[in-house]
Amino acid sequence: MPLFLEILTIVLPVFLVIALGYFLKRLALIDAPFLFQTNRLVYYIALPLLLFYKIGSADFFASFNGTLVLGSAAAIAIAFACSYGYAALRRYPPAARGVFSQGAFRGNLAYMGLAIVLNAYGDEGLTRAGILMGFLVPVLNFFAILALLLPHRQDGTATGKGFWTRQILLNPLILASFAGIFWSFFDLPIPTILDRTLHIATGMTLPLALLAIGGSFSLQKLKGDLVMAGFATGIKIVWLPLVAAAILVALGVRGQDLGIGVLMAGTPAATATYIMAHQLKGDAELAGSIVMMSTLLSAFTYTLSLFILRGFGLL
Repeated sequence: MPLFLEILTIVLPVFLVIALGYFLKRLALIDAPFLFQTNRLVYYIALPLLLFYKIGSADFFASFNGTLVLGSAAAIAIAFACSYGYAALRRYPPAARGVFSQGAFRGNLAYMGLAIVLNAYGDEGLTRAGILMGFLVPVLNFFAILALLLPHRQDGTATGKGFWTRQILLNPLILASFAGIFWSFFDLPIPTILDRTLHIATGMTLPLALLAIGGSFSLQKLKGDLVMAGFATGIKIVWLPLVAAAILVALGVRGQDLGIGVLMAGTPAATATYIMAHQLKGDAELAGSIVMMSTLLSAFTYTLSLFILRGFGLL
């Protein structure tokens, strides 16, 4: 029972805040325009500030693990190759092929991953996860664009270099993470007034992010081919963390970093998959189903993952 309660104190608060967002929307205390603006506030301001603050104020050489980054990136690449290859062999329609693949490897690192890691490992874990995320977001964006463009490579679809640059290099989370890494690497001081300002401002980030997830949650988005969505969900929240764990163990990653790698790999599909599906001729209905299904089921897979990590002494 103590172990079960320990796991619940990590998982349950995150999903209770998501549930709060869901019920606030149902009670009409928040609405769609509020959620739209909240998502923009979190994505463009609050989360970049949090990443810069936590990474920039940390000891880079104590928090950075290059092997963890390489192993996590390798797991993403394997998930992309396997999911896209499977979709091609099954002759999924072009609009579904890339969305299936993207939903199988692109996780919600920023909102769900950081929240779970914070509850499991505290501020130190959050900092290490933030640095990891800074390197993984460009990898995820690259493979996501590749997955969505490959099915349409023969129909003249063109996005131009500007699109690729914006998605991979000008992402605010990437910019904030690397600014924090630069600050931390050179051990630059954060003035006391700025430090206290960031401490207050960044406190809103994860609560707002989780409320936005809950407010956007709707079972009505579970449409289309639910078997296909369920299979992509299984790859994302079951097989990807298992593959990541195997790779990281083989590379010699142990302790807290191994736990962080597994928890970040086990995040549900990112809401960005739905947005990019719209932009790049993907099946947005399928993308929405994968996001909803993986978010709902991740409450159970995260609980199981934490039990396993605790059993191996990694929690």
